[in-house]
Amino acid sequence: MTFSDILRQLIEERGLTQKRLAGDLHIAVSTLGGYVQGTSEPDFDTLKRLAEYFQVSADYLLDFRVGKTKSHREDDLLRVYRLLSPYQQEIYLEQGKVFLKHSSDNGIDPLK
Repeated sequence: MTFSDILRQLIEERGLTQKRLAGDLHIAVSTLGGYVQGTSEPDFDTLKRLAEYFQVSADYLLDFRVGKTKSHREDDLLRVYRLLSPYQQEIYLEQGKVFLKHSSDNGIDPLK
């Protein structure tokens, strides 16, 4: 995924407008629009502020990983898990376990 795709996804997930996000970050709406459209990229300071704002790492925003996770989807799972309350985390894990059991009980290989 590109930086702009990831940024757009984060904005949509939180139901934000570009105007609101730009205001919160104290940057021009047109500047943020360039990031979202993929026509420009943030400087390091803005990248750090975006990461802090969305509570993700700069690596996540840049779709960069060094051996910790295997894919952007794994990063997404971990990010979502960390945003949940402890109670919600337990439910999230239990649902995953039920899914795996259901798959194996029905002869479905969960790795495919």
